[in-house]
Amino acid sequence: METDHAAGAAAPALAEEIAEYYERDQEDGRLRSGAGRLELWRTQDVLRRLLPPAPARVLDVGGGSGVHAQWLAADGHAVELVDPVPLHVAHAARLPGVSARVGDARALAVPDASVDVVLLLGPLYHLPEREDRVRALAEARRVVRPGGLVVAATINRYAALHDNLSTGLYFDPEHRPQIEAAVGDGRMRPTGGPKSLFTTAYFHEPADVPAEFADAGLTPHGQYGLEGAAWLMGDLSDRLDDPARRDLILRALRQTESEPSLLGISGHLLTAGNRA
Repeated sequence: METDHAAGAAAPALAEEIAEYYERDQEDGRLRSGAGRLELWRTQDVLRRLLPPAPARVLDVGGGSGVHAQWLAADGHAVELVDPVPLHVAHAARLPGVSARVGDARALAVPDASVDVVLLLGPLYHLPEREDRVRALAEARRVVRPGGLVVAATINRYAALHDNLSTGLYFDPEHRPQIEAAVGDGRMRPTGGPKSLFTTAYFHEPADVPAEFADAGLTPHGQYGLEGAAWLMGDLSDRLDDPARRDLILRALRQTESEPSLLGISGHLLTAGNRA
């Protein structure tokens, strides 16, 4: 019999460099403007096909400032957001239809089997140790109802290499060691200065994510590359500004989103599974 964890175990501390990175308050704008909108719109596109009909009880774990919680609530879902960064929670708490509080994916203060859907659209990025990632997925399994949906986002192993080849930063000898180290073992290590590309993170091989789901007691059933090759085709901003061209980009990406040979080309990957 599973124990009700509504009171919550003591949440692990967020690594200082990760907290500092997100306290810059740039993530919300990244997804709402420029080429970053492709990640947002493709996440919407995939999730709207996977989610149960509204109103579903959705727990948005590591939901940041509420970029996804906002549209989920507008779609009619009951959204609770949990994030370890107080600044993010303050932003999200102002959104209509969204409740928000500070918390950690590895120790959710949420009752067993109390929600229909758990989204982890960021936490697995910043858990370099497999044990912690499985722990976060196991918490998602605990709080979702039997048969409920869990969807997790991961960054693909070669995302930093592809992205920085596209932007040209790979040709900078000060950036290249950080990029190549992440290719080698999946770990992005911040350099601590202005040349640092990202904060502490883990970049997955797509085939490794279903095994982490399974070890957490979840049954994986689908993977979806979000950006495909489109994000590497130069500046997409003008094409995304044009509704007709944007629709064609989304249509094209749906055609290859679950092709195994192409999953790793995307910057981000969604993996979906259920609690048996």
